[in-house]
Amino acid sequence: MSRLFKLIHPPPFPNTGSVARDHLANERTFLSWTRTGLGFVALGVALAKLDALEALSPAMKHDHGDLKIPSAALVGSGTGCLSYGTLRYFVTLNLLKKNLFRPNLIGVGLVAVTSAAVAGGGILMVIEQEELVVGK
Repeated sequence: MSRLFKLIHPPPFPNTGSVARDHLANERTFLSWTRTGLGFVALGVALAKLDALEALSPAMKHDHGDLKIPSAALVGSGTGCLSYGTLRYFVTLNLLKKNLFRPNLIGVGLVAVTSAAVAGGGILMVIEQEELVVGK
């Protein structure tokens, strides 16, 4: 039990210079990663539920294709954001203890690529839907 307590209750750091600001900024960054990941997961779950709702009601049926792949991609992206944000938090925490800092180039690049892929996928789905409507 004391080992668990040590994990969730770390020793205090001396507040010299910008130590407190750096750690608080690290926490805010972690919360931002969490918010981004949960946003992707929520959108993926909403797409999956929309697909399930259409299966129940024939009046809502559209020929937009299967939404399982986009919703799974969104949930996977969100889970990746949550995992990376958590890992990044603890890595940065350990670096800050040593008075070091490593810029977050990989994470920013991954979020940019993921966001572009989600936007591109959405645009392709809209174009595909428009072609189906015009073709009828």
